[in-house]
Amino acid sequence: MTQAKNSRFIVFITLIAALGGFLFGFDMAVVSGIIEPVKLQYGLSSSQEGLFVSCALLGCIGGVAFSGYLSDKIGRRKVLFIAAFLFLISAVGFAFSKDYAVLIFFRIMAGMAVGVASNVSPLYISEIAPGHKRGALVTFYQLAITIGVLCAYLSNLFLQRNAAAHTGAGEGLLHWLFIENVWRGMFLVAVIPATAFALLLLIVPESPRWLVQYGRTEEAYAVLLKTTGEQEAAVELKAILEVASQKQGGFSELLRLPLSKLLALATILTALSQLSGINGIIFYGPTIMKSAGIVTSDALFYQVILGLANTVFTVVAILKVDSWGRRPLYLYGSLFAALALLLTGFCFLNGVTGWLMLGAIILFLLFFALSLGPLKFVISTEIFPTHIRGTAVSVCIMTMWVSDWFVNLLFPVMRDGLGIAVTFFIFSFFCLLSFFYAKSKLMETKGKSLEEIEKMLV
Repeated sequence: MTQAKNSRFIVFITLIAALGGFLFGFDMAVVSGIIEPVKLQYGLSSSQEGLFVSCALLGCIGGVAFSGYLSDKIGRRKVLFIAAFLFLISAVGFAFSKDYAVLIFFRIMAGMAVGVASNVSPLYISEIAPGHKRGALVTFYQLAITIGVLCAYLSNLFLQRNAAAHTGAGEGLLHWLFIENVWRGMFLVAVIPATAFALLLLIVPESPRWLVQYGRTEEAYAVLLKTTGEQEAAVELKAILEVASQKQGGFSELLRLPLSKLLALATILTALSQLSGINGIIFYGPTIMKSAGIVTSDALFYQVILGLANTVFTVVAILKVDSWGRRPLYLYGSLFAALALLLTGFCFLNGVTGWLMLGAIILFLLFFALSLGPLKFVISTEIFPTHIRGTAVSVCIMTMWVSDWFVNLLFPVMRDGLGIAVTFFIFSFFCLLSFFYAKSKLMETKGKSLEEIEKMLV
């Protein structure tokens, strides 16, 4: 294959793997249009509202718990198939469930799908990508998340307005799903990308680094020929074999030096990125918009603006992560994200609402999308050795979901108890912590192959 064909092939399979991120974003954001009608239909209190939203995050933790080990044992590609299947079943099950307890069950299943995808999709992309493009290609996964979030907002807005335009008598399954109980239809839409994900995975190759770990060298070489070209394939395979032959171990190895230091770095940065409150803004967007003085009927529209801003700013991260480097992006992004959240809190505190409030939140999304959002995936997928990378990344991603669960469980209580302004001040504090920790501990890894990074750090 020519270099141009190699590049196109890499981008193509990256986009397919990144569909896991799209479904992650869609599934997590679609609930923003579901919360209010579910609260009304089932009479949920603030704590029950928090439980309804956060139960999916418990599923995420469960999905991560088995996917890391499983991806190291049966391969990255097969575990991505499991994620696609869980996305599909949960979308159908949630849409047609009438009992509240069954709704919770399928939300947990959807969370498991998100947990698997959030772990294995960026891991697969990092192992298939050439070193000089890895930062950008892994950031494609974060872009897919933001596009999924945006599509969920657009879908919710369209379905809500369509239902409002067709209120009145009607019958049939479609009327029940998309008019009478439009929140069910909002969730059912996920069937389309989930089916596409499952079908497209049929043409995706297995990770060459995983294949080498299990002695399937010829298959690994065949994949490398497609991704790097004939000249580079032999060199890269030799490097992979050299590193793979020197390392053996299991989960307990992560608890010993030097890997324990790398694990601490990745998990702390991951936790702090989520304690910035990003998913609180995504999940509870309409209620935040209402608190900002925006009427309920326009809340989903303004949330679309936030989703669009998040997507556009992530594109900037893709363009700059391999030229500017991980460390500068992380430091500047986390510092200015803290300042943006501080400004948002002061807006709420002083009764400043409307477009100025929206602008402050957009500023936060800008700096989050440049740093805390994508770089946690880039860093965690490139600093660990291949033979234990799946397990190590699963620990980092589980940390992400535990942090998210904590934030989303407490957000309604903090909002109603401490006030929305204090809640944003707390989020700002964690962004500031992220800045100081990264300044002290984060090293630069741009432009290096996974094997070069392993020799440098391990």
